[in-house]
Amino acid sequence: MYTVLGATGNIGSVITKKLLEKGEKVRVVGRNAGKLQQYVHKGAEEFVADIKDAEALTKALTGVRAAFLMMPPGLTSPDYRADQEAESYAISVAARNSGLQYAVNLSSIGAHAPAGTGPILGQHDCERKLNAVERLNVLHLRPAYFMENHLSSIEMIQMMGVLAGALRPDLKFPMIATRDIGAYAAERLLKLDFSGKQMQELHGERDLSMTEAAAIISRGISKPDLRYLQFTYEQVEQALVPMGVSAKTAASFIEMFQGMNNGIVAGLEPRSAENTTPTSMETFVKEVFAPAYQGIAVGA
Repeated sequence: MYTVLGATGNIGSVITKKLLEKGEKVRVVGRNAGKLQQYVHKGAEEFVADIKDAEALTKALTGVRAAFLMMPPGLTSPDYRADQEAESYAISVAARNSGLQYAVNLSSIGAHAPAGTGPILGQHDCERKLNAVERLNVLHLRPAYFMENHLSSIEMIQMMGVLAGALRPDLKFPMIATRDIGAYAAERLLKLDFSGKQMQELHGERDLSMTEAAAIISRGISKPDLRYLQFTYEQVEQALVPMGVSAKTAASFIEMFQGMNNGIVAGLEPRSAENTTPTSMETFVKEVFAPAYQGIAVGA
């Protein structure tokens, strides 16, 4: 039996499907029972729980071979960092009290830094708390910038004709498709070939700048005039608040963008066969971004 937190998310859903395909028993954990039914119909065991509920998580992690641990994103939370602290506390308490022996924990590139990383600091703290659980063998996955983050720019492209953000246009950094993170996590959960407290970065298929990403997107959606435009931190912060992001959470994300521009949020490992994953930006745009863009265009 495996437990998968965030089983209906982009990463957890891939892990759940791959474990079920291998004939493994899976306990799927989520906040919405309705969304879990797609896996219950395939033989998974449903477990409805809030990630901040240490008692419920203890039950969810008891008696399993291994677990996938993660803190769900909460961009519309009044205080995202406070939520992260509560979630990482509950996860670490549950890991200790349940006697969990193996876990793959979703962290982030930049989680090694103790400051200057915005919401990634929550991953730093979660790693530290799980590392304090003595008998737990844990593999912290530190993936790069999600390609799926670009999906939030679709409406901007539709309305303004630009892809814009706070990152420097020439800054090259690794970008990764979440399905590759899920596939990698599932493989390590099946093998359980790690011990003690370990870390593995995942760098995606290659490093790209926002200018290069915009060029790939422009070709994929047949919009040759699309360009990347760097906004000031103030402009980005002002744009986030009307989207339902609290001022405190928006400021935290600005700190993360500053950390990326300044080199604080960056990988520690050189690119290698182990940390390079297969999905290219071109494939992501063809299979995910372009269909989502066309869907919004049709419904607009």
